Amino acid sequence: MRKKLVISTGAGMSAESGISTFRDSGGLWEQYPVMDVASAEGFERNPALVHNFYNARRHDLMKAQPNAGHKGLVKLEEWFDTYIITQNVDDLHERAGSKHVLHLHGELMKVRAIDNDTQIYELESDSLDTTPDTIINGHHVRPHIVFFQEAVPCFEPATKLVSQADIFVIIGTSLNVYPAAGLLHYVRPGVPVFYIDPNPASVPPGVTVLKTGAGKGVEELTKILVALK
Repeated sequence: MRKKLVISTGAGMSAESGISTFRDSGGLWEQYPVMDVASAEGFERNPALVHNFYNARRHDLMKAQPNAGHKGLVKLEEWFDTYIITQNVDDLHERAGSKHVLHLHGELMKVRAIDNDTQIYELESDSLDTTPDTIINGHHVRPHIVFFQEAVPCFEPATKLVSQADIFVIIGTSLNVYPAAGLLHYVRPGVPVFYIDPNPASVPPGVTVLKTGAGKGVEELTKILVALK
C-alpha cells in the first residue's frame, strides 16, 4: 500500500518563483499596513484599498512560474499518495500539477460573494481586477482570502489530513503563523517529520531539518523518501 505523504507549505515555497513573502525583511507587510489590506476591519473600512492590493498580487502572480520545489512535489506523487496543505494563496502548486491541494488562507485567483460565502468564482487571466462595484451572478464580491480576524475554515480538514499522514513534511514556513503552525501537533507518534527551510525555526526533537530552500530541499527530500520507501 502506498504511504500517505502530507506536506505543509508556507511563503518560502513560492519565494524562488519571485512571489514576495509577507513577513520576511523587505516583505509585503513592510510595504503595506497589514491591518489596512488584510483584515476584516480593513476591508470594511476601505474595501477599494483591499481590492487594489489583491489586484496587484494577482498581476504579480501572472508573471510567476512554478519552481523546482513545486515540480518536485508533483514528482513525489509517483511513489506516495501526496496531499499538500498550503498557507499560500497563489496557484503555483496547481499549475505545477499537484492533484490534492488544500488552501488554508484562501485563493488569490478566486473571489466570493459578500452575502453568501459558498458562492465562489474563479477569475480569468484576462480579467484579474475587481472593485467594490464588481458584481458576479448578482453578487458583490470580495477576495477569497481569509483575512486577519476571520476563522480559518479549512483548518479542521487540514488537521484530519495530518493525523492520517505516514510522513509529514513542512516547507518554507517560520512556524510562527497560527493556526497553521499547530499542524505539527496533529502528527501521530512515530511518524517521520521533515522540515525544509533556509532559516529554520526551533522544532521538537526527532524532526529532520534540511537547511536549504524549497527547490534543493525537495530534491534532497525525494532522495531520502525514495530510499526509505
